[in-house]
Amino acid sequence: MKRKLTINKLIEEAEIFCASQSKFQHKELFGVTDGKAVGTLIEQKFQKHLNDKYEVAIGSSASGIDLPSADILTDIKVTSIKQPQSSCPFKDAKQKVFGLGYNLLVFVYDKTDDSKTKTALLNFVSCSFVSRERTADYTTTFRLREMVKDKANEEDIVAFLHDKNIPADEITLSKLAEQILQTPPEQGYLTISNALQWRLQYQRIVTLDENVKGITKIVSLNKSK
Repeated sequence: MKRKLTINKLIEEAEIFCASQSKFQHKELFGVTDGKAVGTLIEQKFQKHLNDKYEVAIGSSASGIDLPSADILTDIKVTSIKQPQSSCPFKDAKQKVFGLGYNLLVFVYDKTDDSKTKTALLNFVSCSFVSRERTADYTTTFRLREMVKDKANEEDIVAFLHDKNIPADEITLSKLAEQILQTPPEQGYLTISNALQWRLQYQRIVTLDENVKGITKIVSLNKSK
């Protein structure tokens, strides 16, 4: 009988998966430069890895989150160390300030092609579990937390949000400023760029060498070198 998946087990399995996949020779990825194709294959492999052992809900493209059950609520991101970033659906301007609303499991690989064996090796140089409360934009939350500490008022906050091009109208920005003053955001650790979809950048997570509550370094860049 399959066991129930928990966050702790998810983190354990991600570590096992990184170790096994870093030795695996991928014939289907030889010569492939499309990061999306690599990401899709690894996501599917990891989902199968979980599904073989655990009772786990696997999300559809419609749900937008790979592991959508309420107790896990985690999206899987797979990206190259050359440019550790990905996109995610834009739902609300608040996501940049208060986080995406779900956890992230971020796999970062270094891909090399072996012309003798006609296979690709994916060395997983970093893997991190980022709790939802840490998924906001680093610079935006850092400055807002400072402003609240310095007794900024609603107009100050709205002006700052305007300067940061937070994609929202005046009424929404005003409500957001009110919320920020009442419950200042947690410090985020992503870089989130505005676009039709959010563009998430993970460099800060990859190079993080301090202990931060809500961020679990499963595979560390420094240890993997």
